[in-house]
Amino acid sequence: MHFIASRARVLPCALGFLALGAVTFGAATAAGSAAPIAAPRDAVATSAATGTDVGAARSTLIADSLYGRSGKLRARVVSSRRVIQLPILAQLFGDSAAHRPGIYIVPDSAAARPLAFITLLPFGEKKAGRIGSYRLGFWPGERRGLRSSTYVNPEGFIRVTAENQHTPVSEHFRLSDFLTHDQQDVWPKYLVLREDLIDKLELMIDDLNAHGVLVEHLSVMSGFRTPQYNQQGVRRGGRARDSRHQFGDAADVYVDNDGDGRMDDLNGDRRVDHRDAQVLIDAVERVEAAHPDLVGGAGRYRANRAHGPFAHIDVRGQRARWGNA
Repeated sequence: MHFIASRARVLPCALGFLALGAVTFGAATAAGSAAPIAAPRDAVATSAATGTDVGAARSTLIADSLYGRSGKLRARVVSSRRVIQLPILAQLFGDSAAHRPGIYIVPDSAAARPLAFITLLPFGEKKAGRIGSYRLGFWPGERRGLRSSTYVNPEGFIRVTAENQHTPVSEHFRLSDFLTHDQQDVWPKYLVLREDLIDKLELMIDDLNAHGVLVEHLSVMSGFRTPQYNQQGVRRGGRARDSRHQFGDAADVYVDNDGDGRMDDLNGDRRVDHRDAQVLIDAVERVEAAHPDLVGGAGRYRANRAHGPFAHIDVRGQRARWGNA
């Protein structure tokens, strides 16, 4: 379902939009508890000391948190684990919005930048490895003991239709970028996607551009992979049984400014090889140094007959490196 607030009372600006109620919004931690984003005390105190309207200052800080560390998120996920107390959601879309799976687009005049709220279909709606006609399979935690708390089952799924698949989740990415590549003709599809991954990719784009590496398009070669699809690669020895792709916090990416479907020459040596993938890994190192809460895995992959070089990026919560990255 794709909900657009055509009948809602439109608010004058982003500050009015956010000031209607307190906001507590955070991504789920590995253990499944919420990590709320709160307004920094020092910033609010400074505003009060200088006579600035504290409500306006707090609303500005809340707006920044909604758009992520990069400032480029364009969608936020609502679920039981990602705590949200946002009266505007009910005012714009009705009291049941937070509990009715769908994509809720905030009116342009109600937010300074485009923004959508996505409510998840609970994980328990998956029956016998499927939701409707869409095959998902079984997560590692459903079949055997967990390796760690980072491998708990996803909290739920984004319902993606042919109509809403191009919904922006950030300045450079859309839902469709992260869909599993099989079952092309089956709709709706179901997607697991963590906002922290999107935020990290946006920060990487900023970092690369700041270091003289032009990035107009960061292509996602593989984003979310259902366990059913991932298992096909496991049988061939290609994909790890506990792949982070199954948890919506990993992506295999490459820079493709010219649109030829392969990595560009990023280091200026007039060749395209694993050294260009290393340029992406270097950006990961700088982003993680600046944002330790986004630490995760990074792997460098060489080209083969099927694809050019690429880098794996994830936000698993602990540092991991492979492929001589």
